[in-house]
Amino acid sequence: MNFLHETVDIPGQIKQINTSGKRLYETPDGNFPSITTVLSSLSKAGIQAWRKRVGEEEANRISTQASRRGTRTHSIIEDYLKNQQDYLSGHMPDSIELFQSVQSILNTHIGKIYGLEVSLWSKFLGVAGRCDCIAEYDDEISIIDWKTSSKPKKEEWIESYKLQGTAYAKMYEERTGNKVTQVVIVIAVVDGTPQIFYADPDEHVERLQEVINNY
Repeated sequence: MNFLHETVDIPGQIKQINTSGKRLYETPDGNFPSITTVLSSLSKAGIQAWRKRVGEEEANRISTQASRRGTRTHSIIEDYLKNQQDYLSGHMPDSIELFQSVQSILNTHIGKIYGLEVSLWSKFLGVAGRCDCIAEYDDEISIIDWKTSSKPKKEEWIESYKLQGTAYAKMYEERTGNKVTQVVIVIAVVDGTPQIFYADPDEHVERLQEVINNY
């Protein structure tokens, strides 16, 4: 598979900084919090309850394992979309298996790629972050986010994913003037069938602004 790239130039740079345990980005328009940090407040209570239920040691083990698995799988996907021949080199079997579970989705649905790991910010929203992928997905300009999970997700569990994608869509539109018509969330599930969720950014902007304002 050979993916076509047409990188959209976004003037300006952002730099990650950490202040009081919170991730911020220095941008040409000022310092803004990371959108992932802002949205983490939505799941904070649930995570705290889970950590109490399973115990701190086990929670740390599971979280570290999941983070590493997600990072490795994400890296394979990125190298594959960059048309690198050795995209599987040096990776663990579990991450390779997760990648292979979504490989046909990439081959079938991804068209022209406008950017990978794109640095974005919005003066209007007051947030910043790095987007996994901006590309044509079924011929629509889309924000595409890669996730991994130990078990299938219910749609009501992924509000933060949709809001994150909406934020990237609005950041991209603000920076380039190009309209993003959909958010696509592709979840590689351990020992399971991958999931794909879709969202219309315009339908989630109001809720996104509410969460940002309450941060």
